[in-house]
Amino acid sequence: MEMKALNMHKASESRLKPTLGLFDATAISVGAIIGGGIFVVTGIVAGLAGPALVISMIIAAMIALFTALSFVELTAWLPIEGSVYEFAYRLVSPFAGFLAGWMWIVSNTFVGAAVSLGFSYYLVALFPALDFRLIAAIICITFTILNYFGVRHSAMFNNILVSAKVLILLVFVSFGLFHVKAGNFTPFIPSGTGVLYGAYFIFFAYGGFARVAVVAEEVKDAKRVIPRSIILALAISTIIYILVGTVAVGLIGAKNLGKSNSPLAEAMSTVGNPILVYVVSLGGMIATASVLLTSILGVSRMIFAMARKKDLPYALSNLHPKYNTPYGSILIVGVVMTLLALFVNLAGVVAVSTFALLFYYALANVSDLRLKTDVRLYPKFLPAIGLATCITLLAFIQPSALAIGGICLLIGTLYYMGKEKMAA
Repeated sequence: MEMKALNMHKASESRLKPTLGLFDATAISVGAIIGGGIFVVTGIVAGLAGPALVISMIIAAMIALFTALSFVELTAWLPIEGSVYEFAYRLVSPFAGFLAGWMWIVSNTFVGAAVSLGFSYYLVALFPALDFRLIAAIICITFTILNYFGVRHSAMFNNILVSAKVLILLVFVSFGLFHVKAGNFTPFIPSGTGVLYGAYFIFFAYGGFARVAVVAEEVKDAKRVIPRSIILALAISTIIYILVGTVAVGLIGAKNLGKSNSPLAEAMSTVGNPILVYVVSLGGMIATASVLLTSILGVSRMIFAMARKKDLPYALSNLHPKYNTPYGSILIVGVVMTLLALFVNLAGVVAVSTFALLFYYALANVSDLRLKTDVRLYPKFLPAIGLATCITLLAFIQPSALAIGGICLLIGTLYYMGKEKMAA
C-alpha cells in the first residue's frame, strides 16, 4: 500500500496544473500562427508565387484545416500533454509516437530559430547598426527565462503580444488599402508551380494551429476548450493572412516583397508615413516574439511528455518545485534555439521546419484514422484527405531541406533503437 501511495504521489508530482481558459488557449495558437509567416515568410512566398501569394495562403489554410480537424477529434478523445506524440503512441505504435514527438521537437525548435531571426530583421530595419545574429540570440535567451518561471506568466505576456500584433496588422490593412495599385496584381499567376511551392512555405506559417494541444494538461476543461480554440485560431489567422497578403502585394508588388527580409515594413514604406513603418516594424517584432514564446513553451512540454514515458531521459520530466515547469527541457530548448539563430539562415530553417511539421502532421492524420468509430466526431475521409495533402506538400520540399530533415529522422530512429536495445 505504501508503495502504491508513493507511486500515486510521484504521478501527481509529474502532472502540470490546468490554469488556462479559452482566450488563453486561442491566443497561444494564434500567437504560434501569426508571426514568422505573415511578417517574414511572406517575402519568400511572394518571390515564388508572385501576385498569387494569396492563393498559396488559401491552399495552405485548406490543408491545415483538414489536419486541424484531426487534432480536434484526437484532443476531444484524449486531452493530454504531448499531443501528436501521445496520439501516435497509443493509436499507431510506440515507435510511431516517438518519431512524431521527435520531429515535432525538430520542427518547432527550427521555428523558434526562424522567428528569432525574423524579430532581429525587423529591429535591424529600424536600427541598422545592430548585429541581427546577436539580437536573435538575446531574444531566445530572454524568452527561455520567461518560460522558466511558469506557464501562467508566459500566457499572460503572450495574450498582450497577440492582441498588440493583431491590432497592428489591422492598422497595416486599414492604411495600406488606400494605396494599393491594381497593376501589382498582373500577371496574377506567373507560375502555377510557384503557387504550390509558395503553399509549401506558407504552410510553415499555419503550423502553430495545434500548439495549444501540446499543453493540454494546463488547459481548463480541455476536452471542450482545446477543439474550439484550434478552429478559432485557424479561422482568425486565415482571415488576417488573406487581408495582409493582398494589401502587401498591392502596395509594392510581389517582386519587391520577395527581395525583403522585412516585407511588411517595406510595403508600408510606400505609404509615405515613417511612423506607420515604425509601427509595422514593431508589429513584426511583437509577432515573431510571441511565436518564439509559444515555441519554447511547446517544445519543452513535448520533451516533458516524452521524458515522462522514458522515451527521452527521465530527468527531463522533473518539474520545478516552485514554478511547476519542466525547467530542464526549457533550458535545453533555449540553448539549441539560440545556437541555431546564431549560425543558420532563415530560408534553411523554414524549409527544414516545414518538412518535420508535415511528417508529424501526417502521423496525426494516421492516428485519427485509427480512432474507434464510437468516439469519432467526423467521417474518416477527412483525416484521409489531411494525410494525402501532407504527403503531397512533401513533394515540393527542397533537396537540401529533405536531406537535413532525413538526417534528423535518422538520428531519432537510431536513438530509439539504441534505447530499446539497452532496455532489453
